[in-house]
Formats: sequence, C-alpha cells, structure tokens
Amino acid sequence: MTARQLSPDRLRRSIMAMMAYKLISLNLWRGGLLLDAILPFLERERPDILLLQEVLHCDDPAAPARFHSIETLQKHLDFLPHVHFAPALIDNEDGHRFSSGNAVASRFAITGSTVIPYGKPFDEHAERTEHNPEAFAATPRNLQHVVLDANGTELNIFNTQGVWDLDGDNPSERRRAMCRTVAAATAGKQHVMFAGDINLKPSNAALAPIDAQLQSVFGNELSTTFNVRRKDLVQFPGYATAVVDLMYISHDMHALEHSCPDADISDHLPLIAILEAV
Repeated sequence: MTARQLSPDRLRRSIMAMMAYKLISLNLWRGGLLLDAILPFLERERPDILLLQEVLHCDDPAAPARFHSIETLQKHLDFLPHVHFAPALIDNEDGHRFSSGNAVASRFAITGSTVIPYGKPFDEHAERTEHNPEAFAATPRNLQHVVLDANGTELNIFNTQGVWDLDGDNPSERRRAMCRTVAAATAGKQHVMFAGDINLKPSNAALAPIDAQLQSVFGNELSTTFNVRRKDLVQFPGYATAVVDLMYISHDMHALEHSCPDADISDHLPLIAILEAV
C-alpha cells in the first residue's frame, strides 16, 4: 500500500511515528562501573537520543574502559554516531586522572552546542582532591545544550547533573540558581527535552522556574530513581524514596510512553520516554 492509499488514521500514525524520538537518560555511575550490563541494555533499547551523566574521559589509553566512557560507547553502539561531551571537573580515582561531566549521543547530527556552568566553569588545572559530602556539594556542574537536526526538525536537548545535597528537598541558593539557569536557557526554544540526574526531588521548591515553563514527563509517579541494590539502605535509608532523576519537555512535545525500569546497570535507574513533536 502506498502512502497515498493509507487511511487518514493510519497516515496520521505513520507521520507521528516519524516524529517520535526515543530518549534515555542515565547516570553511568563513575563512568560505568557496570558497563558489561549497560552496553547490552542500550543495544536492546536502541535510543535515538542518549543523555548521560558521570561520563569520564582519561588521556591514559591503558586505563580501564569506564575511564573512557565515550570511546567505549561509540565502539559498541554504532547507531549513536554523534556525540558531544561537556566536562564539568577534573577528578581522580584508582590512580587515574580524568575529566568528568555530561554527554549526549544521538543518531541525529549535532548542529550546535553550548555548555553553561553553574558557577565555576570547567578548569582543566583544578582537580577535585577530596571525596566526601563537603566536596560533592561544592563540585562544579554544568548544563549541556545540544541542537539536533532530526530529519529537518530542530530538537533542543538539555542534559545535566545537578548540584549535590543529601537533602533532596533543600532549596539551597545554589540549587535555585541552577534552576534559574535552566529556565533561562530553555526559554523560548522549541522541541525542548531536558533530563538528567538533577540531584533534587520533584517537590523541591527550587524547581519552580522550570515547572512554570516546562512539563514534567514523570510527574510524581516514581518512588525512587536509585537502584537500591547498589545502595547502603542501612546507613542511608532515604535512597529508597528519593527521586532525583527528572525529565521535562516543552509544551510542543508530547510523551507517548515513559518508564523507569528496575534495571541493574548503575546505582541510578534509567529514565526512558518516547516523545513526539506536536
């Protein structure tokens, strides 16, 4: 049957399918401590757009694969050829020095990109030397924005790992500034998809500027976005009820499907959505 012979309803569904995009957001967990599980998961899911946090890049070719997150993913996931990396800080672990940040991988060409720091910009000479709650709270973060050409439709993709705090409901000034930055960056743009490990709960008052401008895909339906198998619930029971991975879209987008599968691929759970431009 040719396109001209399709019934109006089937033609509409066909057009919708062409304008739908599968988006996955995932915190890799220190570059991918569970890479052997992450790679087959992504191969099965085959997203059109992949938003990643805690992405590592190390100059030492002998370092383990998780310290080469981007190169490892590109080697195994050839359906996502276009990648942009947004380093936020220099870190160290197991004797390796590396940059850590966010990355977007896509089957669509990247036609533009911007990295907006939340306060401190990336400095390749400034290395995080402490690994404790005080250091995590002061860790530099950024908002990554890439523009995709999805067969003629411009998509504005925003990816972040947010300001850290053990209290997901604490509307600290640094968190408020972060959310104001996101709202300003997404304002007036079409076909916005914003997601990541935001490091605060959907109930946090700091989110008000984003909530006023974008629509939440998951709302309040999730109980946690942590993989509790990988968390010490005796010492930190709050992980079992902490939703810190969020996804928003602009009002010219519609979520056809969305899920947060209980996949053992990281210390976070992935967010998956099939989104259409309307």
